[in-house]
Amino acid sequence: MKNIKYIILAVFLAACSGEDDPFDGVDLVVTLADVIAQDEVEIDNVIACASGSENPNEIVAYLYPRPGATDLRYFETLDATVDKNDFTGYTQIDLATEDIFNGFLKKFVRQTAEEKWVIISFRESGVLHISNPIRLKHQTQNTLFGQEVAINQNETGEPIFNWGPIVSNNDAIYFQVVSDAQSELISGTYTFDSQFQFYNLDNVVLNITDGTPSDLVLDDLYAFTLMAVSEDNWVNYLALEIPFVAQ
Repeated sequence: MKNIKYIILAVFLAACSGEDDPFDGVDLVVTLADVIAQDEVEIDNVIACASGSENPNEIVAYLYPRPGATDLRYFETLDATVDKNDFTGYTQIDLATEDIFNGFLKKFVRQTAEEKWVIISFRESGVLHISNPIRLKHQTQNTLFGQEVAINQNETGEPIFNWGPIVSNNDAIYFQVVSDAQSELISGTYTFDSQFQFYNLDNVVLNITDGTPSDLVLDDLYAFTLMAVSEDNWVNYLALEIPFVAQ
């Protein structure tokens, strides 16, 4: 009788580990706290933000992966009521990254009807770096999309971009990208002002440009992108690749 019990148990275990295993293909829950516990960590050292999209139940999280960054990850809370500073409340969601500006920036696209807190992480030189919490607001304060940027080219090769008319009290900082016709990023800068002149750094408070960019070539086609970002890293206004010809 004892041998029969062992045989039944062995058959049961084999069945559970086979094709009918109810846990087959189900990922274990990984929290940000779990990941942090295993690494040397630097907090607030990833440039990241998020916006809505034309789909009301979709968000796009953007990040700047510094050269050498690996293992890019996306974490989110259950909803926006969770304490944004409690890393046990952030669950890793397996999302593929997509290139922006030919890979100079990256993005995660996430389908979710719920507003949440999001944190992005990557590894660099053996250290885990995580972003500030990003507050998703696509249901209550969705991103506005437009092209309300004035481009003044009175100074040859040094266009001035001005977006004063769309500034809101919710804006904390502005991110600007000048790119070429092949979508290669030429300059990436942040200002507190609602204006940026290529390539004048007088009012630039953060610069992710790779070296010093070449001068704009007269009569060549370029594009200007703007993100107006709130203090909690939500993009209030997004102007994507407004075309202009250098004069």
